[in-house]
Order: sequence, then C-alpha cells, then structure tokens
Amino acid sequence: MTRVWLTEWEWACCGDAFAVGDEVDFGIESRHPDPSLDELLGPSLVTTVDAVESHHEEEFADRVHGRVIAVHAVTHEVAERRSLRRPGHGAPPDAVMPPDGEEWPIVRHELAGAVSMGSRPSRYVIEVTPVHGTALLEPARGVRLPPAQNEAEPPAVLPEIGDPPIERRRRSLAGWLVDIEDR
Repeated sequence: MTRVWLTEWEWACCGDAFAVGDEVDFGIESRHPDPSLDELLGPSLVTTVDAVESHHEEEFADRVHGRVIAVHAVTHEVAERRSLRRPGHGAPPDAVMPPDGEEWPIVRHELAGAVSMGSRPSRYVIEVTPVHGTALLEPARGVRLPPAQNEAEPPAVLPEIGDPPIERRRRSLAGWLVDIEDR
C-alpha cells in the first residue's frame, strides 16, 4: 500500500473526481514530504505519507498506479484575523482611503450594449493562518465527488450583519490522504 498526499488547492480547480474502489494514476512530485506538510500534519501523521502528488507544474516520471482503498479528508484549524483595508494593505498603494463609515468606491466595468458591471471591495482584509497541531482525519468517499443524497449539504454562508469579529477560528479542508493498493 502507498499513502499519497493530495493538496486541496490543486484539486479545488481540477483533477478528475474519484472514489474508493476506483483505479488512479498519480504523478508524484516527491517521495519525501516537505517541512510545510510536517507542520500541517504533525510528526506522527507525516511519517505515514509515502508520496506527494502534483499535477499542475509538470509531468512527473514517478507515478503511483492502483486501486483506491481508503480516502481520509484532512482538516485543520485556521485563525482568521480581520483588519481594515488601507492603501498598500489590500488596496492599491495609491488608493485614497474613504472617510470613516464610508465604503470603498465601486469599480465599474463597461460591457457591451450599455451594460456595466460593478464591484466594491470589502472594508476588511482577512488574513488566514493555520493553527499547527490541529490536523484531523475524517473518512471520505472520495475526492471531488458531489454530495451523496443522504449527506447534508454544507450550510450556506450567510452575509454577516454589522462588523464581523476581529478574530475567529474555524476548521478548513487542507487535503486528502489517499491509500492506494499498488498495481
């Protein structure tokens, strides 16, 4: 058996969905996890990782082929810290800070047929920092699968009324550990 690490950000945009029992063929970036994965998973869990998958940078000659026998979603705690957006910090350095209590101006883009689209940045920049030593494994049916009919949909994110808290903690998906029966 080979245990392969899949990073959430790489699979967020692409990579074919797969489930336990499927045949897979992963390009392997490394057989030695880098220190950032050690910080995320912790010393005891990182020692179980045999390979680190990647499919964005290049084609890798080193590959893992086989049948998926287990998938574990890895979540970890992150701290979100909110600070006011200001020139040079989340806004262009030459931006003019709006007066207290006012929103940033709307940026408009003219489209065809006298139609325009506008957006306004939030008054806040949110910095997300991982909390080391908080990784947890949760069994998963696969990677990038639609929710099963008996699984609850994730709760919708509702807009906050008033100012959000300055700092809060939440769990976030970091990636998956995929156990593969080698062929």
